[in-house]
Parts: sequence; C-alpha cells; structure tokens
Amino acid sequence: MMRLLEKLPPGRVLEFLHKTVDGICGRAYPRYQDYGSIWSLSEWMEVLEETMTYFKTAVGKNISDEEAAQQINELNSDCQEAIAKCLKGRKEEIRNALVESVNAISSAQLQDFDWQLKLALSSDKISMLQMPLLNLDLDVRENGEIKPISIEMNKEELQNLINALEAANKVAFTNI
Repeated sequence: MMRLLEKLPPGRVLEFLHKTVDGICGRAYPRYQDYGSIWSLSEWMEVLEETMTYFKTAVGKNISDEEAAQQINELNSDCQEAIAKCLKGRKEEIRNALVESVNAISSAQLQDFDWQLKLALSSDKISMLQMPLLNLDLDVRENGEIKPISIEMNKEELQNLINALEAANKVAFTNI
C-alpha cells in the first residue's frame, strides 16, 4: 500500500500529503502536472486514491496513532514520518470534512414535532371501525426554510417507524 510515495523526493512527500488533505477538505487536490515526472498517469491515480483512502479511513474509523503507523510500516522512515506528521496535524480538519460530506447527503434537519392520537370510529366503508391513528406533525428546516410535514399512521406503521428510528439510533451510537 502506498509504496509509490517512496518515488517522491523526501522534501516533496509532506507537500503532496498536505495537498491531498486539502483536496479531501474541499480545496484543490494536487495536480498531475506537478508530479508527472515522478509517476505515470496510472501510478498517479493509484497513489492519490490510496493516500486519500488512508487518511479518510484513519480519521473516519478513529484508529489510534500506533495502528495508523502500523498500516504504513512497509514504507521508508521519511514517508512514515511525513504521513504521521500530516495526519496528526490535520486530523480534526479531515474529520470536519468527512462530517460535512455526510451532512451534505441531506441538509434537512428536524426542528420541532407534535403528535396527536385520534380514534377513527368509522369510515365510508365500515360503520364500526375504532382504529387508533397517530397524526405526526414535523417542522423540518431545509436550506434555512422551515417546511411543515404531516403524517397519519396506523398502529403498524407507527411501530415500523419506531423500529427504524431505534435501529438508526443504535447505529449512530455504535459508530461514535
């Protein structure tokens, strides 16, 4: 993994790593023109992808410094040192970029909610129904604007919603 980094002159390794992290953080990635004399195009794509993956994984999975160093122990000491230095100095910035990319998937946020339980006594088809219904009113903020959303659910639909929310909550707290 990332053995191609060793082709870089020692003074340029840290520069390449920081430019790669800049790209992860939404700024400009390193350009192939600047490194074309060192790597072929396929090598360039490979080293860039492997470097990005390493940083995203190390920060996203919150692995320890020792474990992060262990993953790159086949590289020469100059590369190992530069990677460790870059990771340590920019870890929080990478974490923020990863969180932003996840948040960008859906910018909608629940602002407020209200609920009412109603008992439907009859319908146009059935004269005696007595079915409990839940009215759930959500205020969702999307792009700075609050949108009201109303949902009516029967007992089974409510149970499915509760199960889905509990599963999402379990996933959210196991990844922290």
